[in-house]
Amino acid sequence: MSEQFESTLPENPTELASFGRLELIARQLVEGMMMGRHRSPFKGSSVEFVEHREYYPGDEIRHIDWRAYGKTGRYYIKEFEDETNLRVHLLLDASGSMGYSGKSLSKFAWARMLTASLAWLMLGQRDATGLVVFDSKIRCQIKPSSSRDQFRRITDLLESVEPGEDTSVGTMIESLLPGLPRRGLLILISDCLDSIESMKSAFQRCRHARHELVVFRIVAPEEEDFPFEKPTQFCSLENANQRTLVDPIRIRVEYLRQYEEFAGELKRECGLLGIDYRRLLTSDSLQKSLGGWLAERMAAQAGRR
Repeated sequence: MSEQFESTLPENPTELASFGRLELIARQLVEGMMMGRHRSPFKGSSVEFVEHREYYPGDEIRHIDWRAYGKTGRYYIKEFEDETNLRVHLLLDASGSMGYSGKSLSKFAWARMLTASLAWLMLGQRDATGLVVFDSKIRCQIKPSSSRDQFRRITDLLESVEPGEDTSVGTMIESLLPGLPRRGLLILISDCLDSIESMKSAFQRCRHARHELVVFRIVAPEEEDFPFEKPTQFCSLENANQRTLVDPIRIRVEYLRQYEEFAGELKRECGLLGIDYRRLLTSDSLQKSLGGWLAERMAAQAGRR
């Protein structure tokens, strides 16, 4: 079920990108969406009970639900909804593979608009919001803040960065976690072209540290359809010296098999870890993609009350 909203912006991603500065696009894109009004659709840690989760060593004993223990013989912790603000970390992949465009807007340009829109959405709810831009390592970072100038700082940085080196999602998250003393919301915006095992290990550490993780996997249609028919030279976007001439027809079946296996395993692992996972196509309307996700999230939270 998705929420209906009005927007004066074009739905075509390429037209949307040319509409103006990121700051203007994000403001107008989010304006018509349902933003939670008096309640945030994101869980924090203070006042109102939201749901249970399993006990982890190091959790405060006073939060154990002893009634649940009496019924199940297992320890569960009560989680609460934050009525003040949440610390949000937007993690944007700026690796070379994100520069792929095909016939639609590049993955990075699409992801950059999504990141700016999320920043405006979170800051509009008075959530302290920060940004991390990474490829094989953290390239630049803005610490979470809910100050009046934070949105401008984030959009200025977003407009100054371009895709760079190899992707290393797992390594980036592992290096980021020690610097996050408070539980927060981590939103990963990436094509996730990294080792499943590396990402799985990093995601597990996020959950163990009690962070909530949302994964937006950005995908170009050509990655899923592999529509190439004539002999084609493929150039690595992360290493310009790597070029390979292939017959697409000969490798298509095996490519699609490996791609579907990778995508399916990533989605499965996220599901097992309780991670909110979304696959987003660069040919799709950003307004509908973001609006649909937000509406479903709020509906799910309302159902838990």
